[in-house]
Amino acid sequence: MSFDAMWSALAPVGRAARTGGYRRYAWTREDATLREWFAGEASARGLDVVEDRAGNQWAWDTARGDPDATPGVAVGSHLDSVPDGGAYDGPLGVVSAFAALDVLRERGWQPAVPVAVVNFGDEEGARFGVACAGSRVITGAMSADRARSLTDADGTSLADAMAAAGHDPTHLGRDDEALGRIAHFVELHVEQGKGLVELDAAVGVASAIRPHGRWRIDLPGRADHAGTTRLADRSDAMLAFARVALAARQAAERHHAVATCGRVRVEPNGINAIAAHVTTWLDARAPRAEQAQAVVADVQRVVDGLGGAVTEESWSAATEFAARERTAAVLGGVPILDTGAGHDAGILANAGVDAAMLFVRNPTGVSHSPAEHAERADCLAGVDALATVVEVLTRA
Repeated sequence: MSFDAMWSALAPVGRAARTGGYRRYAWTREDATLREWFAGEASARGLDVVEDRAGNQWAWDTARGDPDATPGVAVGSHLDSVPDGGAYDGPLGVVSAFAALDVLRERGWQPAVPVAVVNFGDEEGARFGVACAGSRVITGAMSADRARSLTDADGTSLADAMAAAGHDPTHLGRDDEALGRIAHFVELHVEQGKGLVELDAAVGVASAIRPHGRWRIDLPGRADHAGTTRLADRSDAMLAFARVALAARQAAERHHAVATCGRVRVEPNGINAIAAHVTTWLDARAPRAEQAQAVVADVQRVVDGLGGAVTEESWSAATEFAARERTAAVLGGVPILDTGAGHDAGILANAGVDAAMLFVRNPTGVSHSPAEHAERADCLAGVDALATVVEVLTRA
């Protein structure tokens, strides 16, 4: 089946030998390989690939009509990863989208509107720090100037990285033309928890995405010698970081939220040197916006007392998928569940696009890790579910 062939072709791209996880970052050699794979799969199916103003790839079946004249149905996800991420987060949605089209064509499907498979760029934000960058830019949720100025850990700007990859960063910006082609968007994704495991279901429908955001925290210290400086004379930015990390955990417990300090940058980062500066990033999420914001406010007070600074880098309000009941009914009443993970579907939905999400069971319940998994039978159930939804959405 085409699913297996596509999955095998993607498996080695960006895989880290030591961990078995994936390092597929935006505007890198691995990203270029993934984009070439996407274009090849589209070409094999007679689809026309166009890129929007953020570099997201859209493979349109223009034989079914002109999406500029008649908005159509788009399906897909992303191909990039977090550091040492799992194989399924993102790629499962893109592979399933192509496979669903194959299934429908084998059935003699005749859609009444154009159909596209999409690969959104830089969904994870692993390199430049802002998640769902590709969809944020085209919807105007992130300005072009801000996107161009984002930098990675080496100081390379997103604009320079795009240019090095052969893409013109001056084209970045809100893209109403691309958005106007979409009447419906459906994203299939591996579940990033155990909801479907507990419900004993292979496939589910997303009801909502909980509000979430990222904040950069800068903490000052003073560089000095680790062996000659008395403890009483030290200003160690790492101790400040430890206080912030613990404060985030405690605030999350108080406000029934989750909070993570998962990335740390230390200067000068020497074994025998006291830290002069620490930059860390806080990820806070909760069922309600006020809970997540309360976590940040509590951490802010701690950071203020340490002479540091907190800067918001992204915020996503709660997303309600209006099509959830309709989508679940089409699939015969599969489970409906919410998620704390952000997705491009959520960015599009908040921009007014009719969007829906399908989840495929993850028996480990683990994500953003090589332990992330989905059984082949469940993946194929997801393909069939996606095909069913697309068939309904493309009827006359």
